[in-house]
Amino acid sequence: MGDRRLLGAADVSDEVLRAMVAALLGLDVTSLSGVRVDEVDYDLASITTAGRHRVHGTARAEGQDRPFSLFVKQVQEWSRSPFFADVPPALREEAARMVPWRTEAEVYRSDLARRLPDGLGMPRALGVYDLDEKSAAVWLEDLEVVPATWDADRYERAAHLMGRLAASRAVAPLAAVGGLEWDIGMYLRGRLAVQVVPMLHDDGLWQHPLVAAAFEPDLRQRLCAAAERLERLGAELMAAPVLTGHGDACPNNLLAVGGRPGFVLIDFNFWNPLPIGFDLAQLLVGDVQTGRRRAADLGGLGALDDRLLTSYVAGLRAEGCDVPTAVVRRAHAVQLLLFTGLSSVPWELLGAPVTDALRDVADDRAALARYSLDLLAETG
Repeated sequence: MGDRRLLGAADVSDEVLRAMVAALLGLDVTSLSGVRVDEVDYDLASITTAGRHRVHGTARAEGQDRPFSLFVKQVQEWSRSPFFADVPPALREEAARMVPWRTEAEVYRSDLARRLPDGLGMPRALGVYDLDEKSAAVWLEDLEVVPATWDADRYERAAHLMGRLAASRAVAPLAAVGGLEWDIGMYLRGRLAVQVVPMLHDDGLWQHPLVAAAFEPDLRQRLCAAAERLERLGAELMAAPVLTGHGDACPNNLLAVGGRPGFVLIDFNFWNPLPIGFDLAQLLVGDVQTGRRRAADLGGLGALDDRLLTSYVAGLRAEGCDVPTAVVRRAHAVQLLLFTGLSSVPWELLGAPVTDALRDVADDRAALARYSLDLLAETG
């Protein structure tokens, strides 16, 4: 049938593969031929993804040969990631619990696709298989992703739909489908307390040429002052209304797919009950963090954020949620500072030669820090 060794533990039997292809095509498949596996390149590192592959070939169905293609994603506990070696031994047990990996598989096992608001979709799952106690494989339809221009209107449409998703009564029963025991306090006690806050007090970090040129002394002082308020800000965010959240609603996870209107959601690892407005932050800053968009584009962070907030609240209202706009904006401001602003220093890039491209990234990260601090002050 074909060599599928590249899949490793994520492979299935010939019979199971044939059944999945039959379900994909909606036909009685009698045989498969020319099956091959290609590794799918991805330019962003993921600590919970062990592999991405495309399985394609030819299916014999109803007397005709038909092409097929499936996408296979293998997810794992991040203790199996090479990056886990950087975690101090004393913290590893708690650190492994803090980063979800099971949620992705459970979302695809559920009927979420039938519950999503019009305009949102997700890949069709053909099979979800536990590989062992710390990994699983998800077999999905192979999407025809098409280029999309993320202009202000597209951002607004996405924000409106994320507001509808958050407040949807149909979606709400699946908000905790991953069974993840997680709250804001775990993030504060974990990554922020162990990694981010010590970083803010590291004089050597701020003297690095890349950082010193972008983050002025006053900005460092403002970040350090905000870090002193972690406990109070965390308590405030935990007291905000809780709705359904995708958890990582950046443009990279809101795909344009040929033949489908709206957006197709992917990467559900952080899907969970989350404070209202949670998905606004990654929608605003995701592409800036990865260098795909400059902070000044689309009128700047503040102008775009205002449009996103307005559209998100309109989405809430469309689903019958009447939480005041000021409450949403404040929750968004606190979340943006805790999850983006305080960790905006590009420490992961400091080992690379300083180039103009890296200077742009550092400048944009500094802009994110300033904006998050300003928004917190405006809403406080």
